[in-house]
Amino acid sequence: MHSRYSRFLTRPPVAGVIFAGSLVAFYYTGWFEYALFEHPGHLLMQVHFLLSGYLFFWVILGVDPGPARVAYPIRLLVLLVTMAFHAFFGVAVMADQQLLAADWWTAMQYTDTEALLADQAVGGSVAWGAGELPVVVAAIIVAVQWTRDDERTARRRDRQADRDGEAELAAYNARLAELARRDEQSR
Repeated sequence: MHSRYSRFLTRPPVAGVIFAGSLVAFYYTGWFEYALFEHPGHLLMQVHFLLSGYLFFWVILGVDPGPARVAYPIRLLVLLVTMAFHAFFGVAVMADQQLLAADWWTAMQYTDTEALLADQAVGGSVAWGAGELPVVVAAIIVAVQWTRDDERTARRRDRQADRDGEAELAAYNARLAELARRDEQSR
């Protein structure tokens, strides 16, 4: 869990690139046709997308122990960037005038390219729309986690202040007084 490899994979930007970048790497390379023509390719595709999605959402939402967690604003930023990339991917598939996996459709004896491109555009819109909802839900969950974490931190600090007679506040005020004294002396 705490290896260098695990710490690298569980960085939100890395998990986001694996999650979102997999779409481009899969659909715009020969992997897509391999998954269509060969059953092991199809299984690899399913396992890859399942694991990359699990990794991404565990890094962003997970509460289980693991490598160091990043701050909530970073998590939200990665979610928003990933959502934008996913939307861009869906729009790119919608607008693409080159048929994805053309050999597959030829092998299936579907040769009406215009109808296939129209179906591909529908698939792109589904990818765009269906990809946004889970990310919005995840963003709401991160915001709730952030709020609860702030509340726990505030309660913990209040308890500590009660135990030590607000030593942290007294030290802070003493530091400010020292800075004010130095400022007065320098004038």
